[in-house]
Amino acid sequence: MTSTDRWLLPEGIEEVLAPEAWRLEGVRRALLDLYRCWGYELIEPPLIEYLESLLTGTGHDLDLQTFKLTDQLSGRLMGLRADITPQAARIDAHQLRREGPSRLCYLGPVLRTRPEGFAGSRCPLQVGAELFGHGGVESDIEVLSLMLETLAVSGISDVHVDLGHVGIFRALSREAALDPDQEAVLFDALQRKALPEIETLLAQWDLRGPDRERLARLGRLHGDARVLEEARTALDGAGAAVTAALDNLSAIAEGIGRRTDAVPLYFDLAELRGYGYHTGALFAAYLPGHGQEIARGGRYDEIGRVFGRARPATGFSTDLQTLMAFGGRAGPQGAGGVFAPADADPHLQAAVDRLRGDGERVVWALPGQSGGAREAGCDRILTRVDGRWQTRPVG
Repeated sequence: MTSTDRWLLPEGIEEVLAPEAWRLEGVRRALLDLYRCWGYELIEPPLIEYLESLLTGTGHDLDLQTFKLTDQLSGRLMGLRADITPQAARIDAHQLRREGPSRLCYLGPVLRTRPEGFAGSRCPLQVGAELFGHGGVESDIEVLSLMLETLAVSGISDVHVDLGHVGIFRALSREAALDPDQEAVLFDALQRKALPEIETLLAQWDLRGPDRERLARLGRLHGDARVLEEARTALDGAGAAVTAALDNLSAIAEGIGRRTDAVPLYFDLAELRGYGYHTGALFAAYLPGHGQEIARGGRYDEIGRVFGRARPATGFSTDLQTLMAFGGRAGPQGAGGVFAPADADPHLQAAVDRLRGDGERVVWALPGQSGGAREAGCDRILTRVDGRWQTRPVG
C-alpha cells in the first residue's frame, strides 16, 4: 500500500460522517425508546466470543460469514460476531434463566466476511428484538408488529410483508421419505422457483403419487391471503403438521389485520430462507423496486438447546444503515449552529450557555484559527448589539 492509498477502507467496510452520523444516532435513539415502550430490555453482548457459542442454532449458517482468530490467552478459537441472535439466545438461556417470557432488544455492529447482496455492507449495525419463552401465535404477531413499527418510526412506508412457514416443506419432505441429498436438491430448486426442474426431479425419484403431487404444487403456492385456502386444497391429505402450519399463518394474518390494514401481506409457501434454523413462521419486509428484504425474522425454537434451555423463540432483525437509506426520518433539529467569537466577555459565556441549554449547537472560535462560521458548519453568529449578545445569520 502506497502513501497515496493508505486512506482506503476494505471493500464493504464503511464509515459514517456528519451530518449522517447524527441522523443515524437520532434513529437509534428513537428505536431504543420504541422497544423500551414495548417492554423490551436492552442487551449489549460482546463483539467477540468463543467460536462455538457464535456458531450454534442460527450460527451454523454463519460459519462462512464469521471472522475467526485465536485467543492468545486460552489458545481457543474465537469469532467476531456476524449475528447477535445467538448471543441473545445465550443470554436468555444461561444468564437470565427465567421461567416466563423474556423480551430482549439490541443494536450494535456485526462483522461479516462477505457482504449480503450487491454492494452490501460487511459491517452492518444490526438492530432487532427477540421474544423467548412463548410458543403461541400471539408472540409471532407481536414481533412482526414490532418490526413494522420499527420501519414506521424510521420513516419507511409503502412496505409489504412476505410470510412463509418452513414446517410445510419439512413435513412434506418427511412424509415423502426424502433422503438428505434429495431434500437439499429440492430445497435449492424451490428457492429458485425452477418449476420445470422440480417436476423433473420428482419424476426421477421413487415417490408415492400423492407425495410427489403435493411437493410439485408447493412452488406455485404464493400470492395474497387466498393462497392459504388454495393450499388447503392443493395439499389435502398431508399430515397434521401441514394443517397446523397453515392455521398458524392464517392466525398471524388475522392478528396483523386487526392491528393495521395498511401493510399488504403476501404468502410464499416455498420461501425457506433460514431453513437450517427456523422452526415455524418466517417473514420479511420489502419495498417496491428493491429486490432484497429490508428486515426479516421468524420463529426458531431450538436455538437455546446447546445452552441448556431450548425455549420457544421468535424475533426479527434489520440494519440501521438500511433503515437510514430508505427512511425519511429527519436528522436532529436545528441543523447548522451558532458561531461564538473569541471574546472573554462573561456575558458571552452566559449567552452560549443559554443557547446550549435550549439544545442549540454552539461552536467557539479559537484565537488565530483559519476559517470561520461556515467552515464550522454554522449558519448563525453571535454578535454584540447595544451591549447584548444576539444571533444573526451568517452574511
